[in-house]
Amino acid sequence: MDNEEKIVALAKPVKKGLLRLIFSRFFVIALLLVLQVALMIMVYLQFREKLPLLLNCQYVFSFAMIIYLFNTDMDSSAKLTWMLIISIVSFAGAAMLLWTQANLGHRMETKRARNQIDNTRTALSQPENVIKEIEHDGSGTDDLSKYLNNTGCFPVYDKTQVTYFPLGEKKFEAMLKELEKAEKYIFMEYFIVEEGYMWGRILDVLTRKVKEGVEVRVMYDGMCEMSTLPANYFKLLEAQGIHAKAFSPIVPVVSSHYNYRDHRKILVIDGKVAFNGGVNLADEYINRIERFGHWKDTAVMLKGPAARSFTLMFLQMWYMTEDAVPDYEKWLSLPAYEAEDAKGYVMPYSDCPLDTYKAGEAVYMDILNRATDYVHIMSPYLILDGELKTALCFAAQRGVDVKLILPGIPDKKVAYSLAKTHYSELNKAGVKIYEYTPGFVHAKVFVSDGIKAVVGTINLDYRSLYHHFECATYMYRTDCIADIEKDFQDTLAKCRQVSSESIKKEKFSYRLIGALAKMISPLM
Repeated sequence: MDNEEKIVALAKPVKKGLLRLIFSRFFVIALLLVLQVALMIMVYLQFREKLPLLLNCQYVFSFAMIIYLFNTDMDSSAKLTWMLIISIVSFAGAAMLLWTQANLGHRMETKRARNQIDNTRTALSQPENVIKEIEHDGSGTDDLSKYLNNTGCFPVYDKTQVTYFPLGEKKFEAMLKELEKAEKYIFMEYFIVEEGYMWGRILDVLTRKVKEGVEVRVMYDGMCEMSTLPANYFKLLEAQGIHAKAFSPIVPVVSSHYNYRDHRKILVIDGKVAFNGGVNLADEYINRIERFGHWKDTAVMLKGPAARSFTLMFLQMWYMTEDAVPDYEKWLSLPAYEAEDAKGYVMPYSDCPLDTYKAGEAVYMDILNRATDYVHIMSPYLILDGELKTALCFAAQRGVDVKLILPGIPDKKVAYSLAKTHYSELNKAGVKIYEYTPGFVHAKVFVSDGIKAVVGTINLDYRSLYHHFECATYMYRTDCIADIEKDFQDTLAKCRQVSSESIKKEKFSYRLIGALAKMISPLM
C-alpha cells in the first residue's frame, strides 16, 4: 500500500449523530415539553378540583414572561419565537429561555473573549495612507472600517495580493504548497477537521514542519469530538509535537451544539500568507467523496500585511480558552511581506457572538444598501431575520440586480425547507433566486458592482449571524473581484431559476416543514 492509499484509508467518518441530537436545542425543548406534560398530568390528578386556579396562574406566568421578552434587547424575530413557545408550553418554554440566557458554561469564555478583544485593540496599526486614499471616494469602505474597529482591531490594508479559489480542490492545492514554505509558524483554526485524505495530507506536512522547528498550532471546534474526530484528539496531535486544542468542548447540560461554536476557517503562515473561506478540512470539501452531489465551495488566499489580521484573530481565539499570558508581540512583530504591485484594499474581520455587535450582518447590509448596479450572493442557507430580508428586498426594488445562488441538493432538509419560505416574498420584490443543480453550495460570497466582495465563513442564517464565531475577508477594488464575479456567472449557468410558477408547484412536504420550522427559525 503506497502513501496515498494509506491516507485514503483514514477516511472513516465517526458516527456520533446521536450525541449531536442530545446536545441540540431541539432535544432540550422536547425534553422540557415532555416534563411539562408529565407535570401537568400529575397536577391535574392531584388537584383537579383547583384546575381553574392553576390555569389562571399559568396565564399570569405566561403574560409576565411576554412582558419580560418585550423589554429585552433580543432580535424581534427571536422574541416572536420565544413568545410562541411560552404561549404553548409556558413553564418548559421559560425554562429553555432562562437556560439559553444564563449562558452556563460560557461565562468565563465570555469574559476572556471581551478581555482579549479589549486588550488587542491597538495590536495592529492602521496605515494612515490607506485611510486617506479611501475616505473621500464614496465607497463607504472607510465608514465600514470605523464601525468594525468599534468591535475589534481590523485595519484596512493595501499591498496585499488576493487569490480567489472557486473550488475547495484549488484551495487545497495552494495550501499544501504554502505549508511547505513555512519557516516560523503555522496557525490553523477550523470548524471541522475530519480524518481522511485531505487532513492526512495536511497532517503529514505539519508533522514534518514541527521537526524542522516550525511552531504549529491547530484548533478545531469542540463539536468535532462528537461528530468527526475521536475524543481528546488534540492529545494525539500533541504527541506529534503539534500544539492543539478543541475550542469549547461540549459539556453535558451546559452546552448546546448550536451555541457559540467556532465556525471560522483560518490558516496563517509566518504572518505573510493567510487562507479564509468556507472550506473545512474534510474530504467532501474537495470532492474526494460525494455527500450531496458536487460540493461547491470557495476561499481566498492573502499574501501581504493583511495576513497579520488573521494571526491576531487566531491568537485571540487561542487565548480565549486559557489563562496563559498571551504572546501576541512575538508573532505580530515578525516582518510583514508587502506585495508592491497588488491593487485595491483588503480588510479581514471577525464576528463575535458574545458582544452586542452584529458585524457579519452589518457588512452584508452595507454592501446591499450602497450597491448601484448588482449584488451577487452565494450561500448554503437562507434563514433571514427581518432586517436582512428588508435589505435584500429594498436593494432589488430600487433597481439593483440582486441574485442569490442556493443549493440544489440540500445537506439539511429542514433548513432547505425553511429557505423556501422566503422565496415568494423575495421573488415578488425582484430578488432573483437560483438553485445549484449539480449539488450543494457551501460558499459564502457577496460580490457587488465590480468593486466590492466578501468571502468568508458567514452564512445567511441565524447561527452565523447571531450564535457563532465567524470571520471573513472584505475586498475593495482588488484584482480578484473580477474572478469572483466570473465564478458567480459560471456557477449561475449550472443553476435552475426559481420562479413564481415553480414556487407554486413546490412539494407539499417542503411547504409544511418550512411553515412549521419558520416559527422557531431563530433557534435553528
